[in-house]
Amino acid sequence: MGLRVTTNMASIAAQRSLSAQSKKQEHASQALASGNRIVRSSDDAAGLAIAEGMKSELRATGAARSNAFNAISAIQVGEGGLSEMTNLITRLRELGVQSASDTIGDKERVYLQQEAKSLSEEIDRISKTTKFGDKNLLDGSNPVFDFHVGTTASKENIITYKVDGNATPSELNLDSVDIASKDGARDLLGYTDSALEKVSRMRAGFGALQSRLESTVNGLDVKNENLSAARSRIMDADIAKESSELASSSMLQNASISVLQQANQQPYAAMKLLG
Repeated sequence: MGLRVTTNMASIAAQRSLSAQSKKQEHASQALASGNRIVRSSDDAAGLAIAEGMKSELRATGAARSNAFNAISAIQVGEGGLSEMTNLITRLRELGVQSASDTIGDKERVYLQQEAKSLSEEIDRISKTTKFGDKNLLDGSNPVFDFHVGTTASKENIITYKVDGNATPSELNLDSVDIASKDGARDLLGYTDSALEKVSRMRAGFGALQSRLESTVNGLDVKNENLSAARSRIMDADIAKESSELASSSMLQNASISVLQQANQQPYAAMKLLG
């Protein structure tokens, strides 16, 4: 190639190489700074679309997991109320057994009756105040809950549960407790046995649903883990690779600058010939 003054081809080639290395260096720097392999859509358009879809699915999975945990909380509220009722009914039964014996007199039975009435009133209070949100759980109103535990609108992602049971004293035959007499105390024993059976049945229903919801949470955790791993393979930068790319592009950039500097000296050689 001859010496030219108008067009410096060596300089143009060096500038093109310098521009390419600068772009590589910029991309590697952005990848290292952000931790993402894809820093612009042109890097991997299809991969970016897939990764963004996974990101949306991960966020929805997190919300579904939160719904499942809230559902477990609702069930625990109801089960907690029933647990205390079981204790109260057990105490009522104990008082009934005590009052049914002639080892105490009528005066002592009056004292026992006072406690028994108080326990019945407490059962009534629990049945009317145990609620989740605005729905009573133990008063026989039988609220229906729809727990959305998936990421789509399909019915398979909805767990529907109807609270089936009534734990009010009237339903348990504990609203008119009378153990001031032996006969009343013995009648109470039968009522408490029946009440314990009904309460235990309700607790079993709550327990079965809680077990199902806990399995749902485990499934959502596995899904979240797998989706996170898949998105990581698409989006996350390989730090070792990007560090190597940055070092390589930096060295080549310095080399291009040196070559460009030398190329820019060639027109001066031509000028010397003209002189």
